[in-house]
Amino acid sequence: MTELERHSYDVVVIGAGGSGLRAAIAAHDSGARTAVICKSLLGKAHTVMAEGGIAAAMGNVYEEDNWKVHFRDTMRGGKLLNHWRMAELHAREAPERVWELEQWGALFDRTPDGLISQRDFGGHRYARLAHVGDRTGLEMIRTLQQRAVSLGIDVFMECTVTNLLKDGDRIAGAFGYWRESGRFVVFETPAIVLATGGIGKSWKVTSNSWEYTGDGHALALRAGATLLNMEFVQFHPTGMVWPPSVRGLLVTESVRGDGGVLRNSEGRRFMFDYIPEFFKAETADTEEEADRWYTDKRNNRRPPELLPRDEVARAINAEIKAGRGSPHGGVYLDIATRRTADYIQKRLPSMYHQFLELAQVDITKEPMEIGPTCHYVMGGVEVDPDTAMSTLTGLYAAGEVAGGMHGANRLGGNSLSDLLVFGRRAGEYAARYATGLGAGRPVVSDAEIDASAAEALAPFAIDGGENPYTVHQELQAVMQDLVGIIRNEGELESALEKIAALRDRIKAVTVEGHRQYNPGWHLALDLRNMLLVSESVARAAMERKESRGGHTRDDYPMTDYDFWGKINLIVELDSSGAVGIRHQPLPEPPPELAALLEEQH
Repeated sequence: MTELERHSYDVVVIGAGGSGLRAAIAAHDSGARTAVICKSLLGKAHTVMAEGGIAAAMGNVYEEDNWKVHFRDTMRGGKLLNHWRMAELHAREAPERVWELEQWGALFDRTPDGLISQRDFGGHRYARLAHVGDRTGLEMIRTLQQRAVSLGIDVFMECTVTNLLKDGDRIAGAFGYWRESGRFVVFETPAIVLATGGIGKSWKVTSNSWEYTGDGHALALRAGATLLNMEFVQFHPTGMVWPPSVRGLLVTESVRGDGGVLRNSEGRRFMFDYIPEFFKAETADTEEEADRWYTDKRNNRRPPELLPRDEVARAINAEIKAGRGSPHGGVYLDIATRRTADYIQKRLPSMYHQFLELAQVDITKEPMEIGPTCHYVMGGVEVDPDTAMSTLTGLYAAGEVAGGMHGANRLGGNSLSDLLVFGRRAGEYAARYATGLGAGRPVVSDAEIDASAAEALAPFAIDGGENPYTVHQELQAVMQDLVGIIRNEGELESALEKIAALRDRIKAVTVEGHRQYNPGWHLALDLRNMLLVSESVARAAMERKESRGGHTRDDYPMTDYDFWGKINLIVELDSSGAVGIRHQPLPEPPPELAALLEEQH
C-alpha cells in the first residue's frame, strides 16, 4: 500500500482558470460536493492572458448584432470545421454568461449610455467584445475566484495530477502529488472536469507559461478518451520578440482592435498585400483612404489587421521570411501614430506598462516589435456538445482542453465566452451524473494507486540517465522548427522520428535529490504528457493533407471542402499505448443553421 492522503468528492475539477472555476461554481450550485485542484496558485491562470474581452452578441454598440451573426462568424473563422452545436450553444448563451459575471461583481468598461462597452476584434462582424481595458481576463478570474471562495468550494493549490483512476470503464478518481512536499494524494470521485488549458510549452516560442504542458489532453488520452483535430494549433500574430527573456509574451489583439497597424522594416502597412486581389494598398494615397476603401469593399468595419489570427500570423511570417522584418526577427505594431498618448494609456494600460518595463519601449511614442507565438490549441478532448462529457463515462472537459468548439481556428474573444458557456455546462452535468449514482459509485483500486505511485517515482531509480531539461529543450526545438506555422511532409516525418526517439529517452530520465521542492522531477513527469501530445499534433498534421486555419501545409496549400472539410481526425491510443489516427464524419448543421453560413456580409 502506497502511503498517501485521501479525499472524497462528488465532482473534482482539475484546473482553476476560467473554465475550471465556472465549472466548480455550477457543480456546487447543482448540489455536488466539489473541489478544485490547481497545478499552480489560485488566480495564476492563463485566463488572465485573455486581455481583449469576452465575445458575446449583446448588441450594446451595434444593435443589429445577434447570436446568429456570432454563430456565423465563429463557424467561418473556424473554416467550417467547428461542431455546429457547440458554436450554436456558445453564441446563444454567451450574453447571459457575461451578464451573470456582472451580477457577481465584474466591473466592465461602459458605453456613453451606461451599457457594457464592446470592442472590435479579428474575425467578428461587429464590435462584440465586452472588456475591462486590456485586463478582461484578470477581472474575470477575480470575479470567479471570489465567487468560488465565497461559496466555500475546496481548493487544492500546487497539486499536480499525474493519472486518472478508473473502475472498469468509468472514472473513479485522480492520483497526484503535492508539489511542495512530493507526498501523494488521491481524490476519489465519480466525476472529473478537465479544465487544464493548453499545450504551448512544447514549443520554444510561446505565450504560455510553465503550467501548459498538455496535462489534460494526455490524462484523457491515457485514460481511454479520444482527442479531436489536434493538428490545429494557433500561433497568435503578436507576441513580444525582444528582449529574449520575454520572447513570446502575448501582445493583446486589443492593440489592433483599438487602431494599431502592422508595418514591415520599410514602414509599409503590409496587411493590404495579403487580402483578395480586388484591392491593393498602392491604389490609395493615404492609410485613411485605404481603410475607407477596404471597409467599403468588404462591407464591414474592420481593417485588414483584424482578419482571423491564422491569416495575420501567416502574413507576418511571410514578411519576416522575405527579409522585411525588424532587427530582432519580427515586424512592427504601430499604435503611436494612430492614437493619442492619453487614449493608449487609458485603453491599453497593461500593454503600455508591459513594454515600458520589459523592453524599455514607450508605445505612445514608438512601435512595438512583435512576431507570431504559439498561443492556443483548437484541438482537444472530444466531448458531447450539450453535456461536455468525453467518450469516457464520468470525464468532462471545458475550455482550451476541449475540442470541437473552434474548428480550425479560434476567433479572438471567443476563448473567454467559450470557457464560461461550457465551464458551466460541464460542472452542471458532472454534478447531475455524480449525485445520481447513489450507491453505485465507482471504487478506486489499491493496485491502480500503487502503479501510479511507482510510475511517478521511476525517475529516482535511474542512475546516470537523461537530463529532463535537455530533453525538454530538444522537444521544443523539434516542435518549433518542424511543426510550426508552415508544415510539410518531410519535416513532419522528421519530427515524428525525433519525438519517437525522445519518448524512448524519457524512459531513462534521471532525477536527483528528494521529492521535496524538486523541479527536475516535476519536469520529468510533465515530459510524458508533452511528448504524447506533441506526437498527437504531428501525426494529425501529417494525416490532414490540406491547409485550413491553424494548419498550413506548403505541400498541400489548398483548402479541400469536399473531403477534408467533412472529416474530423480522432486521436486515440491502441492497446500497446501507440498513438493512432482515424477519420470521423463532421456533424452537419440543420438546414436553418446551414442557411446562415451561406449569407453574405
